[in-house]
Amino acid sequence: MRSIWKGSLGFGLVSIPVKLFSAVQTTSLDFDMLDGRDHERIRYQRVNEKTHKEVPYDKIVKGYKLNDDYVIMDDADFEAAAPEKSKVIEIESFVDIDEVNPMFYETSYYTEPDTKNNKAYALLIQALKQSGKAGLARFVLRSTESLCIVHPVENVLVVTRIRFGQQIRSTEDLNLADDVKVSKKELDMGLALIKQYAEKFDVSKFKDEYTGELLNIIKQKSKGKRATIKKLKPHKTKSNDLYDQLMQSLQTKKGA
Repeated sequence: MRSIWKGSLGFGLVSIPVKLFSAVQTTSLDFDMLDGRDHERIRYQRVNEKTHKEVPYDKIVKGYKLNDDYVIMDDADFEAAAPEKSKVIEIESFVDIDEVNPMFYETSYYTEPDTKNNKAYALLIQALKQSGKAGLARFVLRSTESLCIVHPVENVLVVTRIRFGQQIRSTEDLNLADDVKVSKKELDMGLALIKQYAEKFDVSKFKDEYTGELLNIIKQKSKGKRATIKKLKPHKTKSNDLYDQLMQSLQTKKGA
């Protein structure tokens, strides 16, 4: 793997030189855009809006429009905005990870210490595991300030970027009822259904089945065959009553 960031992870007066590596990878298929007439690839070009000529990558700069004119920015400007955050993931506090709403999570990165036997790195992992806490920190990645959670996964410290509070939209524009009455027997049945379906979280049980099916269709089409399309089987209920639907759900699960 190739590192995407190099700096240090700090807590208190302790500083751990680390590298960041992407912890996730895409499982979707990579499709090329083609001209439907001759199936030749379509290339996207960076074109000067005025001259209509392609611009070499090394001539492209970043600019911010201010008062009808552009202010050109370079790497030093971005680093100057927060020099410490560009090189340091500084843990500002420790929180219960269970208190972080899943809506805030973005993506995760593995950290690797500069030296294999780094005692401070091992200490932070053990302390986080024993305390049940996670570090809350900020740093700058690709010219963007990020809030993140630093948490242990087995013997690795993982940095998971999370959204800032202002990035989560309000729910006030949603058309929701203020108070919907649910009877006690309906609630009891709902709780019973949850209990019956409850299990220990095991992500290995779930696979990206859609991509596999899509690849199968591609292979069949390459041989001049048409794929067999699975017919959706709608779930039928004998009643529109919520309690009856919950009861049927419980019985269906038991039968399975």
